[in-house]
Amino acid sequence: MGNIPRNHKNLIINHSAGRTIHPSGNLKINVFIMKKKVLFSAAVLLAASSAFAQGNGMAGITEATNMVTSYFDPATKLIYAIGAVVGLIGGVKVYGKFSSGDPDTSKTAASWFGACIFLIVAATILRSFFL
Repeated sequence: MGNIPRNHKNLIINHSAGRTIHPSGNLKINVFIMKKKVLFSAAVLLAASSAFAQGNGMAGITEATNMVTSYFDPATKLIYAIGAVVGLIGGVKVYGKFSSGDPDTSKTAASWFGACIFLIVAATILRSFFL
């Protein structure tokens, strides 16, 4: 036993990767770090390969954009129609309150008129924002 020192816990061993480690517990830590590096490398490789596998995604994005923008004309007309119906209902309610002499008529008229204006402005702004 000529080469082996008596205190083998303090012996520094050359690892196969060229690192020096203490066999007292650092070996477990280094193995864990190596496993972590291998798993991270595999995850990065998998993410990169899936990104390349998707190919040209611009065609799909363009198709989705065209589909969404094709819905804006009917949706805008629908919102205008809802605003017209709300305006008619509001006009009838305000007329009923005005005819009965209710002192709350101006507040009711302002709220119904505001709802109609909101619907029209919201439809116009959404259309100009997305198209």
